[in-house]
Amino acid sequence: MSGGGCSIVWFRRDLRVEDNPALAAGVRAGAVIAVFIYAPEEEGHYYPGRVSRWWLKQSLAYLDSSLKSLGTSLITKRSTDSISSLLDVVKSTGATQLFFNHLYDPISLVRDHRTKEILTAQGISVRSFNADLLYEPWEVNDDEGRPFTTFSAFWEKCLSMPYDPEAPLLPPKRIISGDASRCPSDNLVFEDESEKGSNALLARAWSPGWSNADKALTTFVNGPLLEYSQNRRKADSATTSFLSPHLHFGEVSVRKVFHFVRIKQVLWANEGNKAGEESVNLFLKSIGLREYSRYMSFNHPYSHERPLLGHLRYFPWVVDEGYFKAWRQGRTGYPLVDAGMRELWATGWLHDRIRVVVSSFFVKVLQLPWRWGMKYFWDTLLDADLESDALGWQYISGTLPDGRELDRIDNPQFVGYKCDPHGEYVRRWLPELARLPTEWIHHPWNAPESVLDAAGIELGSNYPLPIVEIDSAKVRLEQALSQMWQNDAAARAAIENGMEEGHGDSADSPIAFPQAMHMEMDHEPVRNNPVIVTVRRYEDQMVPSMTSSLFRAEDEENSVDIRNSVVESRAEVPTDINVAEGHRRDTHDQAVMQTARTNATPHFNFAVGRRNSEDSTAESSSSTRERDGGVVPTWSPSSTNYSDQYVGDDNGIGTSSSYLQRHPQSHQLMNWQRLSQTG
Repeated sequence: MSGGGCSIVWFRRDLRVEDNPALAAGVRAGAVIAVFIYAPEEEGHYYPGRVSRWWLKQSLAYLDSSLKSLGTSLITKRSTDSISSLLDVVKSTGATQLFFNHLYDPISLVRDHRTKEILTAQGISVRSFNADLLYEPWEVNDDEGRPFTTFSAFWEKCLSMPYDPEAPLLPPKRIISGDASRCPSDNLVFEDESEKGSNALLARAWSPGWSNADKALTTFVNGPLLEYSQNRRKADSATTSFLSPHLHFGEVSVRKVFHFVRIKQVLWANEGNKAGEESVNLFLKSIGLREYSRYMSFNHPYSHERPLLGHLRYFPWVVDEGYFKAWRQGRTGYPLVDAGMRELWATGWLHDRIRVVVSSFFVKVLQLPWRWGMKYFWDTLLDADLESDALGWQYISGTLPDGRELDRIDNPQFVGYKCDPHGEYVRRWLPELARLPTEWIHHPWNAPESVLDAAGIELGSNYPLPIVEIDSAKVRLEQALSQMWQNDAAARAAIENGMEEGHGDSADSPIAFPQAMHMEMDHEPVRNNPVIVTVRRYEDQMVPSMTSSLFRAEDEENSVDIRNSVVESRAEVPTDINVAEGHRRDTHDQAVMQTARTNATPHFNFAVGRRNSEDSTAESSSSTRERDGGVVPTWSPSSTNYSDQYVGDDNGIGTSSSYLQRHPQSHQLMNWQRLSQTG
């Protein structure tokens, strides 16, 4: 493809020169203007946290260096409106084409669709690409053409697709630079003075940048991968890939990870290495979970704010800022939980198993609103990723069809001896317990006084007593579940009697987000609530709070439909695609995106071995096996809700859940308020 002027390559979360379809298209088209626009205000509540901004700063510097070695440089712009900035770059450079790679979170889908509309109207050719998923969401459906609602079925379909994911592209040999003399870069500020000291420590443990991501992948595949199946749950050693921050920022493509690991799988299979094969299958499952998080975000764009299963909106969360503070500070009295939270604060990182432990404790024992925990993870994780985090917290909260049973509490004491059998992890992060014998390290409250004295521990003084007893937490959880089902039944009865509005209001009071980390909480009853509930404005009821500014009030529905709909809705590809070309379908302009089922998979970087896994950058154009282009789908008002035989899992997404089997009426996907057509 060629054009009269230069081409803009718009970098976002694809900060690499290798296997970057948008960059490759720009190089093929001729002269390139490489642009990165920093507009964090567009993300609403999900403004990037300190450690995430640190990583972005380093990664951009590395990308700029790589581009300069190839013949161009990275133009950086500070903005509050990405589209306006793109238009400015077009005017100052004379560019005639724009290339970018897909993203799948709701705000990006809306922004990217508007970008295509507005720039196309200005005469600019706009094309977008799949750069960070094995398969586009609209390529993976069941036999009836509907999106999957369980991970196991989704991943089985991915692995049995008749065509393999695209092979990764090599970096360009050189780049012809467009004339950017009238388009100077803005100086981007990612940290303030108070953050620099803490950020300096991050460089000791992490090396951002696309070639460093490549090294991390090679190190993992040639080392820990072999014993991944045996060691992946151990929190006291480096047993995972540590790829998730690299994947989030697009420093390495998931296609390259997949192909590298598959090559190893073939070699081990030929050698009869069963342990290696098992490890590869488990690691690829973590890749699959990362894929699933994007898939669910595409099909259920409210998964970061609302539960997928409707009855969970009636769970009476305990709103207690004291509990929340104790959890954040690692002062719950449960050593494994506290060690994890202190590591998170100090390093911006958590092993995926520890993510499960601390989040499960948050939801099941403290019964705090899961969105609080998700937002805290967003603010503190190096690999903070909206899709993966939403999936992780929904999984833990029992709001996925195949998530954890909400009525099951994992005792941190017992889990501790599984993932930290020698207490080394606890001792590393809780020095006050360093001298406690391993026998008592995960339950110091049971240790004899003589043992505590010898270890210099005074419970309730230099280390807290348990904030909540596990047995009492189980009782409280049973009571909360009983109340939830009663509320759900009352709501259903009201609907049947034609009184939807009568009962709905009581369940729709927002839960104010604590203090400085204020984030609107939606539609859940509250108990033991010392926090003053904020007043909901009309605009809060239109669309997710993070995207409400993008829509006109009159376009939005302001009520929640918890009834089953006979109309199936989902993300769809254009109807005018030439299917005769088989799987090499061109992406097209009018892909339609469903909006309302709500959901996602754990960002507990459940996916790639957890330091390994995730991120997202993919958007949606019409289905495409071709790297060339396409257009972002529009949002189409639709209804959803069909019942499948959902299954859940004790240890992860994927096996049967007696919890949901006992409550068949819960097998309904929620059709929350929907984004309107944006075109």
